[in-house]
Amino acid sequence: MNTNGNTYTIVYSTIIVVLVAAILAFASSALKPMQDANIKAETISQMLDAAGIQAKDTPTTNEQILDKYAETVTEAFVIDLDGKKIKDLSIDRKNLELQDDLKAQNTNIKNGKDALLPVYKFNNGTTVIPVYGAGLWGPVWGYVALNDDLLTIAGAYFDHASETPGLGAKIKDDPEFRKKFQGEKLNLTRLENPFDIAKGAPVGNLDDNQVDAITGATMTSKGLDAAIDTWIRAYAAYLNKVEE
Repeated sequence: MNTNGNTYTIVYSTIIVVLVAAILAFASSALKPMQDANIKAETISQMLDAAGIQAKDTPTTNEQILDKYAETVTEAFVIDLDGKKIKDLSIDRKNLELQDDLKAQNTNIKNGKDALLPVYKFNNGTTVIPVYGAGLWGPVWGYVALNDDLLTIAGAYFDHASETPGLGAKIKDDPEFRKKFQGEKLNLTRLENPFDIAKGAPVGNLDDNQVDAITGATMTSKGLDAAIDTWIRAYAAYLNKVEE
């Protein structure tokens, strides 16, 4: 074959592309279990941090995080928008299950149907539920831990995909912002806005169900506020049933 001809160039390029694609596919397949394990451990670490069981900056391996979760979780299950339990999630160490497709469930919540809402209960008396929504540049999400009255916030952890460093990113990076949520309450009689992240909100005023927004990060604060409100509304039937 003429190595200087077009046919050789096309055949050679095709072979290279096929080989590279095969290598990438193999690498992706081989690394997927590790990637899935990292995602599960990170998700659980965020829940433990919200529940006050593990500080987020504590150096731990994936195995240690999973061990801690298995030791401290007492019950995990999925409910629907009517507050009805749909299924249990395994808390057995060898087969831990999460309901962590928050983006899809956020869409279901907004459509008012088929939402699968996870509930995680821990041995320190906290119940942890997720939140998910849109920040300024991408999704924001996190976990809110409630005390046994299911109204008082015991702790929270938030994360983001691409919020501005030093501003919106503070929902994750600034522990003082997350600490503001501790001791605040949900208002289930005001479901259009059961909790409020507002500029100039009074600190520690439980009657107002508010925390102060992050200075200079108005859109991120509003996005997180909307995410919390959306998901608390979704859980309201369950929280009200338990309260009764």
